[in-house]
Amino acid sequence: MITVNPDGKIMVRRCLVTLRPFRLFVLGIGFFTLCFLMTSLGGQFSARRLGDSPFTIRTEVLGGPESRGILRKMSDLLELMVKRMDMLARLENSSELHRAASDTHLAADRLSPGAGLMERIQAIAQNVSDIAAKVDQILRHSLLLHSKVSEGRQDQCEAPSDPKFPDCSGKVEWMRARWTSDPCYAFFGVDGTECSFLIYLSEVEWFCPPLPWRNQTKAQTAPKTLPRVQAVFRSNLSHLLELMGSGKESLIFMKKRTKRLTSQWATAAQRLAQKLGDIQRDQKQILVHIGFLTEESGDVFSPRVLKGGPLGEMVQWADILAALYVLGHSLRVTVSLKELQSNLGVPPGRGNCPLTMPLPFDLIYTDYHGLQQMKQHMGLSFKKYRCRIRVIDTFGTEPAYNHEEYATLHGYRTNWGYWNLNPKQFMTMFPHTPDNSFMGFVSEELNETEKQLIKGGKASNMAVVYGKEASIWKLQGKEKFLAILNKYMEIHGTVYYESQRPPEVPAFVKNHGLLPQPEFQQLLRKAKLFIGFGFPYEGPAPLEAIANGCVFLQSRFSPPHSSLNHEFFRGKPTSREVFSQHPYAENFIGKPHVWTVDYNNSEEFEAAIKAIMKTQVDPYLPYEYTCEGMLERIHAYIQHQDFCAVPGSALPGTHTSPSPFVLAPNATHLEWARNASLVPGAWPPTHSLRAWLAAPGRACTDACLDHGLICEPSFFPFLNSRDAFLKLQVPCDSTEWEMHHLYPALAQPGQECYLQKEPLLFSCAGANTKYQRLCPCRDFRKGQVALCRGCL
Repeated sequence: MITVNPDGKIMVRRCLVTLRPFRLFVLGIGFFTLCFLMTSLGGQFSARRLGDSPFTIRTEVLGGPESRGILRKMSDLLELMVKRMDMLARLENSSELHRAASDTHLAADRLSPGAGLMERIQAIAQNVSDIAAKVDQILRHSLLLHSKVSEGRQDQCEAPSDPKFPDCSGKVEWMRARWTSDPCYAFFGVDGTECSFLIYLSEVEWFCPPLPWRNQTKAQTAPKTLPRVQAVFRSNLSHLLELMGSGKESLIFMKKRTKRLTSQWATAAQRLAQKLGDIQRDQKQILVHIGFLTEESGDVFSPRVLKGGPLGEMVQWADILAALYVLGHSLRVTVSLKELQSNLGVPPGRGNCPLTMPLPFDLIYTDYHGLQQMKQHMGLSFKKYRCRIRVIDTFGTEPAYNHEEYATLHGYRTNWGYWNLNPKQFMTMFPHTPDNSFMGFVSEELNETEKQLIKGGKASNMAVVYGKEASIWKLQGKEKFLAILNKYMEIHGTVYYESQRPPEVPAFVKNHGLLPQPEFQQLLRKAKLFIGFGFPYEGPAPLEAIANGCVFLQSRFSPPHSSLNHEFFRGKPTSREVFSQHPYAENFIGKPHVWTVDYNNSEEFEAAIKAIMKTQVDPYLPYEYTCEGMLERIHAYIQHQDFCAVPGSALPGTHTSPSPFVLAPNATHLEWARNASLVPGAWPPTHSLRAWLAAPGRACTDACLDHGLICEPSFFPFLNSRDAFLKLQVPCDSTEWEMHHLYPALAQPGQECYLQKEPLLFSCAGANTKYQRLCPCRDFRKGQVALCRGCL
């Protein structure tokens, strides 16, 4: 029995009962305090430590003495709560002394929550008191600095009139009206004062001159450049598999492909190392951001990997990662916007401010989705560093679509163009146009033993259809040519289905369903024919089939497919006309491995089937699609392509030295004179230049191919002069320079010579019957169309 005053017992019980709601009340006070601090201090504490800011703190934002007063009232209130809790605890302790010994354990259990709560309240009170003291100290320091600026430098915080910085005053006006539009400005210390505007615009951005009273020591001290690490070929790809990450079906597919090709990459690395000898290669810091796999871009590919969706992009990205890693460079791989921002050093906010640090990467490989994401989040740094970007662009971007102003004025603007990059920064899956760089991918290379086994195991009457999605089989008129094919061959398909056979696939077709890559390869090794229905365009599968000893049969398009008549190409930044499903296979491989016929002509189609059945072909893979070929190509790009170097003037009238060209002995074209010095840093080397005047309406791409050469857009600046026309014995009645993607050219009728005004518009693509284009051409290495004979 407990002997205690009934009133005291009731009061203690009430105290203990009310501890839980009181705890919620205290938490509410703590939350309110935190919200007040965040509101009061604003952007000053949200993004960086206060001591890191080079600017004064705006006292109006902090709230002045009112903020200090409220904080002190909070501290006093919490101290009062502590005293009352202490009194209640003592009261309960005194009552517990009269309990029986058997109740001692229960009393301890009841006391511990109250004691713990009181300790937390004391801690909160101490923290609020400390914060109040710190805020008071900050405000005093801020007022002191603010007064110094106001008194001593008021006249020095006005936008200067400097002709070297013509945009300064306008930018200050913009900052004055919009500095709160993005939290990143507060992150860099902008606080609404004129001085903070000018400091930001001169030290973070570059629109205003440095303020004379600012400490410029840090800006003048150049960071020490560390010695470059030499790149060493790698043969073990296990670390690369870790870098690629996981969690997405697309990444799982890419990692499986890379693992399967590991031995081929290792062999290719050994061969290239022997070929290069003692060439020194600096290890590059490379960021690979696969934008189309990010959630922000929709990541439409990953869910379709196991359902027959397109895999060409993932094949190419897997091979790009492998090639860069095998070449010995340092890689960082990102497939999310958050990872991209972290690696770039993006300031908090909406992306209007430059990066917080110099870009730590020598090169960035991305796609159009990633390009858009970087532009949105890098601010002015995007313009500064975009020369380091390489855009993996499946179908290519022609110069007319790349130049924003020109594309807008002349109707070339699309959803994917107008980036004002050097067109060579766009890297394609196939060598569509020499205006872009050919990146490519690899197909599995067979050894001699495997080739002999394939030749002995071929079924002469077996055909496999190119198309994993049922929608591809909806082609109108397919029944007609498939019926002809079925007369001579057993037809196999690999169309994805979940529960029942796709109705689009004819009954006489043996459908295996979607096959894993190794099983698909085995199917190709047995088949005689790999047949396309006209879509998808330019995928990797035909090259894989040819490499496994199949003949590839495809449809000829008449008229050719382009953005003018086919929905697939509409909106893409190219005017290219596609004359078949796989132009590379048609133009660079051809018969006997590739047959291109009119599927609407039954007689031509049936004759092709009969001829193919009698034709014996060996497995064939172009060198540029082997692991060694891709390593060689990317090595050359990394070693020689520099889009950050200031280009020489390409405008007419700027060449004062004697012409480096001579007319060829047959008087058909220009050549680089043997006694003329080579242009330092030019790549490809200028001695490989050959120049022709194309026929009216002929593109430079085709004009060079007519002579067994490749159009080389980097040579255009050397031809962009009246002298080049004169050396070709073309008198110019008048010479004008304008912004046009077909120039330099000779206009008909008359003898009007037009020169290029905008270097970004030099283009191998494009033609008009009005013009005879002046075309620069070069030779190329056998099996490696991207490189001239002296380019490696």
